[in-house]
Order: sequence, then C-alpha cells, then structure tokens
Amino acid sequence: MSFVANTSLTITLKVPTLNDDKADFIWMFGLWQQIRGIDIPKVIFDFSGCRFLRPNAVAFLGGLARLIEARGGQATFAWDTLQSDIKGNLTQNGFLYAFGENQQGWKGNSVAYREDPNDNLESILNYLDDQWLGRGWVDINQTLKDEIIQNALEIYSNAFEHGLSDIGVFTCGQRYPNLNKLKLTVIDFGVGIPANVRHFLQDSQKLAEETLRWAFQRGKTTRPSRICGGTGLDSLKKFVKSKQGKIEVYSHDAYGLIDETQEIYQSAPTFFEGTLINITIKCDVNYHNFTENEVLF
Repeated sequence: MSFVANTSLTITLKVPTLNDDKADFIWMFGLWQQIRGIDIPKVIFDFSGCRFLRPNAVAFLGGLARLIEARGGQATFAWDTLQSDIKGNLTQNGFLYAFGENQQGWKGNSVAYREDPNDNLESILNYLDDQWLGRGWVDINQTLKDEIIQNALEIYSNAFEHGLSDIGVFTCGQRYPNLNKLKLTVIDFGVGIPANVRHFLQDSQKLAEETLRWAFQRGKTTRPSRICGGTGLDSLKKFVKSKQGKIEVYSHDAYGLIDETQEIYQSAPTFFEGTLINITIKCDVNYHNFTENEVLF
C-alpha cells in the first residue's frame, strides 16, 4: 500500500499527506500493517509525498517508530524530505527533539508531542493542564477544567492497566486558530478495547463496535481499581458535546464517533490492534486566521 522495500534489510515507509478524515486513518493503520509481524532491522520514514500532518499522525508515527525499536529494529526519519512548514511544526511540538534532533520545542499552537512509557499519572495530569486545557484557548472555568482533565486521565489509565503495550502511550495536539478548534490525540499500541472488554465480560463473540459502545457508557470500566469510577469517558463525552466538538475512537476493526448530534459505533474498513482516541473541541474565542501549517511564536 505505502512502502517500498529497498533491500532485504531495509523498508522505506512512504508517509502521505495525513489529515484526520477516515481515509487518513486507514492510510495510517496501513503503515502499521506493513510491518506487523515481520522482522525488520531498519525502517526509513520518507516524507517526500507529504504536504500536511495532523497531530493524530504525529502521535501515530512516533509510536510506530518506538514499536519498531522495541522489536529490535532501527527507525530512521528522513528529515531532508520534510517540507519546511511541516518541519517547523514538528520542531515546535518537540517531535524532532524526541528523535534525536538538537532543537527543543517551544510553546506555540502545538500541544507538545509526548511519550509516556510508564503510568506517571501526575506528570500526565500536569501535561494536560499546561499544554491542553490550561492555555486559555477554551472558555472554561477552573472547576470544570480540573474535572475534565481528571476524567481524561482514564484514557491513559485504561491504556496502562489493560493495554499491555510495552511502549506506553503517545500524545500530540494542535490549536487551529483559523478553524477555531483544538485537537488532541492519545494512542497506544496495546491489545485494544475490544480485547479488554471481551475478556472482562467473558464474551469472546461480542462485536468490536459493541465493545466500544459498552466502554463509553457511564459506570462501565474494565479496571478493577475503578479509579474515576468509570465516569471519565462519559464525562468527557458530555464536555466535548457541549463544546460542539467530537470524539473519534479506532480500535481493532471498530470505529466510534461522538459529537453534539450523534453517537455511533460501527465496523471499520481497516484493522489496528491498539486504540486511538482523537478529541476535537471548538474553542470559544475568535482568533486571526493563519495557514494550517504556519508556526506561531
């Protein structure tokens, strides 16, 4: 689909322009499928055909590179194939620094790229406050902000407790002033929501889309400690709906969409073993218009 095998020891993954429409997620998961279950000493990420990267793609590519490394391979990014505006954003959000470049990121419109190999929930909470909801981009009072950030931790808690991923959780986001939107992606490369729910309910035949529906209902959790009491995802749903935003979730061959008018769970035309949650919130303050790839200092 999207790779070229150069030698028996090297594979080049061609990264296309990646937005956050369904077709883009299918392309992303196709990259994962190309290396799934095979022994690859070296993978090169080539961006020569890429014109734009949303934060969902940034978080995904970072996790995919770490997955390759965890399996004993070498992941290399061909930085010289990046367009200058994309490279500027990847520098700003800290992605380049995370993969060996010298320039550290800075606070612009990015919600910084983050890797969490371990469940340091206090550090993640501070990140969500400092980088996501605590920067004045969304009109929200302190009490509600603290509640939503605490609720969002359930995404991370579930991934660490039941995701069974050796490489942890990956996050990235972005504010788009011209679109008046704030986006955040949280992804793990673990066993996925369907596997967890089926095991918990002892129902191996439950459809993947039905496991997503179950997981997003109030009071439902597979976590025996019941931190957040299973209310986190439900509260997050209500908050996003109130901000005219949406939550999208991909796990196994299932897709979920929650916005102010609908809540649907259906089969997806692709497969990804882990879980990706994409959150979009409409900001309440108008900003000047900028191009989507412009780096704001």
